[in-house]
Amino acid sequence: MEKNPKIIAYYLPQYHPFPENDEWWGKGFTEWTNVARAVPLYKGHYQPRIPADLGFYDLRLPQIREEQAELAREAGVYGFCYWHYWFGNGKQLMADIFDDVLASGKPDFPFCLGWANHSWYAKNWNVKDSTKDKLLIEQKYLGDDDIRMHYEYVLRAFKDPRYIKQDGKPIFTIYAPHMLPSNYNMIELWNKWAKEDGFKDGIYFVASYTPKYLDEREDINWINKGFSAVIPARLYRHLLCQTGGKRFLSLKYYIHKYLGQVGFMQKYKYSDVAPYFSNEVADKREYVIPTLIPNFDHSPRSKKSGYILHGSSPDLFKKHCMDIMSHVKDKNCDLIWLRSWNEWGEGNYMEPDLRYGKGYLNALKEAIDEIYK
Repeated sequence: MEKNPKIIAYYLPQYHPFPENDEWWGKGFTEWTNVARAVPLYKGHYQPRIPADLGFYDLRLPQIREEQAELAREAGVYGFCYWHYWFGNGKQLMADIFDDVLASGKPDFPFCLGWANHSWYAKNWNVKDSTKDKLLIEQKYLGDDDIRMHYEYVLRAFKDPRYIKQDGKPIFTIYAPHMLPSNYNMIELWNKWAKEDGFKDGIYFVASYTPKYLDEREDINWINKGFSAVIPARLYRHLLCQTGGKRFLSLKYYIHKYLGQVGFMQKYKYSDVAPYFSNEVADKREYVIPTLIPNFDHSPRSKKSGYILHGSSPDLFKKHCMDIMSHVKDKNCDLIWLRSWNEWGEGNYMEPDLRYGKGYLNALKEAIDEIYK
């Protein structure tokens, strides 16, 4: 019997009220607010998407986090990658959920951290409104003292026995490595400090980026900058690059682009674009971590300006899983990322809903069993 892959799912810790959201969006706002008020935008559009087994949960409840871990474990998910928000000078958002996971020791389920290093904006989705997006909180890249403060916070997690490691190194992903200033020596300093703190080989930094090419030039660029691996984000611009920039774009797209407007729906069939989520040549490289994408529909957040993959199903997702797993089965690096566990506001989730129940979870487990056993 062969070992299973390490499938790590992005986890959004947003589903609870916190002061900044109250200020920006109104008292009690959570991601569920957008999810619940979503409406169908065209015939056959699957909205709203209503959670089933876990309901409209509040992540402050430890029982919910235990049930999430159990669902993930049963489906073959190895662990969660909690999104981590560090804006500089110790400013964080939504850290209380992960802090409680860390302090309580529960759930007893592997995890790592992903730094969502981007500013937050109140997006301008209205095509008729030419005003710029409103900045809510700025991502700042400060000096060595702040880099040290950030490291000290994350070090507590690195030392937890549940923290996921690769090649003996704690995994730490960076959402937008291209946004790091050239003089921001975080990787060098963190590796130095980690070795001093007992992690003799340093940290397994992973760069998430949108690839434009199928050759190694971009991957090697990040490896040369100190990253151990890359996660190619094969959505959005990647699809355009790999298809010559035209196949999946409608005339409406070019009209709006020509007029300099935003606020139009991009809608593609999941079955058409799913083959571009994986690439056998790239996925077999030891430093490339491919991504499983079950579904995507941004319209709960952006309404008629949404990026939508329609027609996803557990059967199509299973085929996608099997394609990627067949690429990485014989690699030494057995990591596969899953985007995402619970991004309900982006229609990008694995948790049970009213239409498919545990369908996507079962599809993942079936794919693992068929490829690895």
